[in-house]
Amino acid sequence: MNFNKLKLVIYAAYVTNRFGFRFGNKTLSNDVRKEMRIEYASTILSKLNIDVVVENQEKLPLDGNYMLVCNHRSVIDPLIVEIALKASNIYGVWVAKKELYNSFFFGKFTSNAGTILLDRSSKQMAGFFKDVKEALEKNQSIFIFPEGTRNKSHHAISEFKSGSQLIAIKNRVNIIPVYINSNAHEVLKEAINNNKIQREITIKIGDVIPYKESKHLAQRYKESFGLE
Repeated sequence: MNFNKLKLVIYAAYVTNRFGFRFGNKTLSNDVRKEMRIEYASTILSKLNIDVVVENQEKLPLDGNYMLVCNHRSVIDPLIVEIALKASNIYGVWVAKKELYNSFFFGKFTSNAGTILLDRSSKQMAGFFKDVKEALEKNQSIFIFPEGTRNKSHHAISEFKSGSQLIAIKNRVNIIPVYINSNAHEVLKEAINNNKIQREITIKIGDVIPYKESKHLAQRYKESFGLE
């Protein structure tokens, strides 16, 4: 690990945990939490010298309850999504796997910043779907990576898990598809090695998909962005 990379890792850990403690205030409103998330995302991406370009911004609803689905290649994907939603009033809770709650780096932030725990080892999912329903009743949207984990293949997206479809059907919640067009993982690696160069990541907004069409979510998602 070179010196520049070490500095960035230490800085990111410090900022992430500082915001994690700030998010621990249970009285924070959705609006305040959204502003804080944007501040956090902007702080980290600015340090990395990465700009986020949003395409089809006009397709993004200004408010309401939705399930947002996004492809997943890098640890900064949630930050990219938060920046893309900056012009909207939509605030959502992220579906987060159990491992993130136990992470030294992300644990405090994950548990406090607005997430729903998904324990893949559990045979009982009733608690998870109850948390999803309660979040929607609080005027919060659900943000999820339907691939379930980071896509490390050469394909644009990997197979979608069934959970996102169940969320949409059970709660009759329409879907906002977004697609990070750039390979954010590769951009992130380059930025960590040298953050003196300005880099760009593009994210596209697709047309809202009605929840009744969620049975074919993967296909509709691909069609939204012209993916094979």
